Amino acid sequence: MHDRHEDIQKSYKQLGDISNVYDGIITRSTLIGKLADSVIWGLDKELAAKWINDALEPIPQDFSGKLLEVPVGTGVLTVPVYKTFKNANITCLDYSAEMMKSAQKRAEALGIGNITFIQGDVGQLPFGNETFDIVLSLNGFHAFPDKDAAYKETNRVLKKGGIFCGCFYIAKEFDRTDWFVKHMYVPKGFFTPPFETKESLRKRLEEMYSEVEVHSVNSEGIFRCIK
Repeated sequence: MHDRHEDIQKSYKQLGDISNVYDGIITRSTLIGKLADSVIWGLDKELAAKWINDALEPIPQDFSGKLLEVPVGTGVLTVPVYKTFKNANITCLDYSAEMMKSAQKRAEALGIGNITFIQGDVGQLPFGNETFDIVLSLNGFHAFPDKDAAYKETNRVLKKGGIFCGCFYIAKEFDRTDWFVKHMYVPKGFFTPPFETKESLRKRLEEMYSEVEVHSVNSEGIFRCIK
């Protein structure tokens, strides 16, 4: 498979005026990012590339349908990929208008015109039933305060036969990450318990989808589901 992680890193470096500390950490494109990946998440270059590529792998290289990403955040992990989906209809939603502003600037800088940005709540998605062919969620569910509503809403707006895929932090896979999440990420409000384990995530998704694949790269739980 084409290395989408490499495309994301290149885009980060090309758009230096838009990029920020968070982006550098999540893409492992800066010294701070590499240290955070290593110390907190236990990821080296290969593992960091693997979790991003694995999370995005269910999306076809030539995708041309309707895709919802929630939350889009700053768009650092996905907007560079969307540049290749010239015939797709892409909707990006986030609760934080400030973070989404960075995603919009990134899309404009890359000349992408087929993305709609909407400020909204994953627990109350402003879309009809079975609207999207793919619903993508990267690093969002560990932060959502009402996880039950988020699972129900992302399922509701997905078409029958559609793909729900992405990744987020899961507990009990890598002790060092669990420690940092408990003592730093939760107190600062970055992550919101309760957290899934690999087993609980698989069970929950199997109750909602006809096909479910779940695996982990250290504490990144990666999933692919068919409705």
